[in-house]
Amino acid sequence: MRWRKKKRAAAVAIDDLVRPVARGDRFSASDLVSEATSDIGSRPGRLVMTILGTVLGIGSLVATWGFAQTAAGQISSQFNQAASTQVSIEPETASFGESSGALGRIPWDAPERLGRLAGVEGAALLSDVQLADGVTITSVPLNDPSAPATAVPPVTATSADLLEVVGGEMQTGRMFDAGHDARGDRVAVLGTRVAQKLNIARVDSQPSIFIGGTSYAVIGILGDVQTNGDLRDAVIIPTGTARHDFGLVAPAQVIAHIAVGAGPQIAEQAPLALASDDPDSLKVRAPKAGSTLGAAVQGDVNVVFLIVGAVSLLAGGLGIANVTLLSVTERTGEIGLRRALGATRRQIAAQFTVESIVIGVLGGLIGAALGVLAVVGVAAIQQWTAVVDPFVAVAGVVVGALVGWVSGSYPARRASLIEPITALRAGG
Repeated sequence: MRWRKKKRAAAVAIDDLVRPVARGDRFSASDLVSEATSDIGSRPGRLVMTILGTVLGIGSLVATWGFAQTAAGQISSQFNQAASTQVSIEPETASFGESSGALGRIPWDAPERLGRLAGVEGAALLSDVQLADGVTITSVPLNDPSAPATAVPPVTATSADLLEVVGGEMQTGRMFDAGHDARGDRVAVLGTRVAQKLNIARVDSQPSIFIGGTSYAVIGILGDVQTNGDLRDAVIIPTGTARHDFGLVAPAQVIAHIAVGAGPQIAEQAPLALASDDPDSLKVRAPKAGSTLGAAVQGDVNVVFLIVGAVSLLAGGLGIANVTLLSVTERTGEIGLRRALGATRRQIAAQFTVESIVIGVLGGLIGAALGVLAVVGVAAIQQWTAVVDPFVAVAGVVVGALVGWVSGSYPARRASLIEPITALRAGG
């Protein structure tokens, strides 16, 4: 019995002596990181050229995304200042055989009714005045049958709040007021181009124009307008004057200046405010909510910019892959020596993979920083509001690491397949 126990103890001792030490225990995680990063710093020139592609790729990605968000904000802001803050309401029309007619009617007090709605900042009536055949508009009462015929500028009837609604400004003089409208005074405001055609550049001399021989005092010349640019070609008179002199039966439309994002709400409430008995008889043209418009613009711009960033990033990844492959070729002898000392295939692959990831992270950090600086710098020069999402900068570093990992996968696998004896012969 004792003899058997001694035999077993001796066998265990012999097994302990001949059992190989686990090869993986010879290289710890700290050794892996140290070996992977030591070669990076030993060739600073190559390091700069290697990370340059990643820097350009990540920098382009971060910068283009930031430029896309900033540009989309500027474009959306321009829309918000013009078309996205204007609502147009006009009667619905229907065809009856060969003729057509309006189903509804805009009330004369439509601006006052719309002004009671939340989100409406101003409203004005707008109608085209139909002149009789042969009626002319001149700055002096001339009757010359031999004179060549000229196109008669359009005559537009509107209420006193027109400038506020269309975002306009006066070049000279002033706009007519509610008193002129209520009394039906024969006053007129000329669009810029009409004033040039009629040779009227100032109003301090109290000039007049003649519509069909009837005198109208010119009290102002309209300058730039954000919307309804055709007003620059029109002769503008009060709605009350158009009703008295030209028999205007009903307003053609009412336009309103609204707060940003109030379009959907006004589209529902305006027909009820103007025609509560038959709201379907009115047609409302209102902008979408500001957030929807901004998202649509930003989405379109992002697609173009991201394509450019992706191409640059692909070039950076190819650069890392090429340099890592070159490093594997140059360090064949070193790889064979490590394999001979006990390094496993997995450890060799991990060494080159970590090396590629470190290069990718360095490129991502530098590229993300340069991209953010580019967005802020351009925005400052253009006096824009820079829009930079912090997540994009962090994502740039993560993407850099992923690019390094993907780019170094094949070179690392190739390095792990090198046999020790072959590598040592090649390195010798």
